[in-house]
Amino acid sequence: MKPQPEIIELDEQELQAKLDQIEAALGAEMARPLRQLLAGYITVLGLLREKNISIQRLRKIIFGSSTERSSEIMPPEDSSSEQGTDTADDTCAAEQGSDASDDGQTPSSNDEEPASSGSTNGKRKKRRPGHGRTPAKAYTGCEQVVVTHSWLHPGDSCPRCAQGSVYRQRQWSAVVRLKGQAPVGGTVYQRERLRCHLCGCLYTAELPEQAGPDKYDPTVASIIATLRYGEGLPWSRLQRIQKSAGVPLPASTQWERVRDAIRGGIRAAYEHLRELAAQGELVHSDDTSMRVQALTEKLNRQEPLREDAPERRGVFTTGILSRAEGRPWIALFFTGPHHAGENLAKLLAKRREELPPPIQMCDPLSRNMPEDLNVILANCLTHGRRKFVEVIEAFPSEVKYLIECLKRVYQIDAEARKQQLSPDERLRLHQQHSGPVMDQLHRWLKQQLDQRKVEPNSSLGGAIRYMLKHWEKMTLFLRVAGAPLDNNICEQAMKMAIRHRKNSLFYKTMRGAEVGDLYMSLIHTCYFCGADPCDYLTQLQRNGDRVIAAPGDWMPWNYRQTLDAEGTHSDSSRGPPAATEAFSTQPPNR
Repeated sequence: MKPQPEIIELDEQELQAKLDQIEAALGAEMARPLRQLLAGYITVLGLLREKNISIQRLRKIIFGSSTERSSEIMPPEDSSSEQGTDTADDTCAAEQGSDASDDGQTPSSNDEEPASSGSTNGKRKKRRPGHGRTPAKAYTGCEQVVVTHSWLHPGDSCPRCAQGSVYRQRQWSAVVRLKGQAPVGGTVYQRERLRCHLCGCLYTAELPEQAGPDKYDPTVASIIATLRYGEGLPWSRLQRIQKSAGVPLPASTQWERVRDAIRGGIRAAYEHLRELAAQGELVHSDDTSMRVQALTEKLNRQEPLREDAPERRGVFTTGILSRAEGRPWIALFFTGPHHAGENLAKLLAKRREELPPPIQMCDPLSRNMPEDLNVILANCLTHGRRKFVEVIEAFPSEVKYLIECLKRVYQIDAEARKQQLSPDERLRLHQQHSGPVMDQLHRWLKQQLDQRKVEPNSSLGGAIRYMLKHWEKMTLFLRVAGAPLDNNICEQAMKMAIRHRKNSLFYKTMRGAEVGDLYMSLIHTCYFCGADPCDYLTQLQRNGDRVIAAPGDWMPWNYRQTLDAEGTHSDSSRGPPAATEAFSTQPPNR
């Protein structure tokens, strides 16, 4: 018989004291992973002490959440039938074209198109959306080169029949050729030096005009900021990539480039973006935890993070999305010891007094909704749905009923987007079709508790009580025009901050957090309106004085129109070259 292990009981203060001794003897680097392990242990222990937490929820917290699509959590009984689309999760999927070959070549008119090997009766098998080939016209950032026949010209006799004459086709045959390169490239100018053999005077050749006056082009800061704060690539990885490519760019230099670039045009555009966001008709907000090393050191010294709230120990990154009619989404990020409700209240302080209160969509946490915030509150329907998904293994039939009801509501909302209905028309559509479904679901939820069909203290009972408690705010889309169903779009935007946290672990100082929030806000707003963030940041730097004078003309959704109206040529490496006799973005008309 194996001996029972000895149980040693230590409280958190004793463990922290021992870690302090380890840090004093071996250094902070040796004690850091042990502190992280202790923090994780205390978190899991606190969750286990909760009476209402389930094993599935605990597993989700520790290992991360999986998909919540209906097709995954409720597989169809007939596996041979086609899988339906879960509109609650799949409506955000992007569809891509499939009208070109693998290398981006557009077939010419005399090219024969072979039948697919998987087709039947000569019919080509239809590809699923998003699994086609990228057409050549999608490569807008590539250099456009026009290639004409070297021996055959329009009007010449046909070489084959010698009777007809050839003429130019409207559709040209496009072929794409791609090459790899480091994020930041450069040119080394070896200048000739001449020396007088009598007086010793040196004469160094002048740089050509295209070399420019500065070592770092504005595109350097733009591409680094896009990779760093748009895609979450840490400084060290960028440094390794650049060094391997023979263009060394130390991490400290990268930071200095992006930090100094925000002066002028970038800062002015960001401040105007915040002003516009404060006037939005609809705002989404959410929080995620973040770590700032300077604030962590303050906590270790038992210093308060905020003088007005000394008990506050949490550090967050808040994501706020704002939209007004006729304008794309504006994304803003704020990092520090303030939660979503406080950051939103600070933003809405810039709102014009004559405007009505905006609709705020968030999950029903108290920190998202301060009492003095003047908004029309809506709660996320997906959060209520998630409570049921977590208990589907124990209550499959009840959960399936609720999911089917909500699936019908999302289908109606997807139909409204497809028809591009106005907010008032969308409201009438939901009242006509979604209203009866939600009324029936509400009666069913109340019956489960009133008729004692479900134990109120069970996991399913808790999910039902949660949805009934927030029912009015979750169904705001049935009463207010423009109210959304869920907060999914904000949670998707928060992935940018979460990706940064996972790859880089923390910000070093609040100054670094401020720079990161600024770039994340501009970059993600570019993503929403389909603009190139690298080109946008470059133009803000090159046109700093004009951006400061009229920042409204330099927003991500209209800066290209401003450049075109002023006849300003963009020499950004991300855009296509200007039309010339040798290179042109359009075929020559000859």
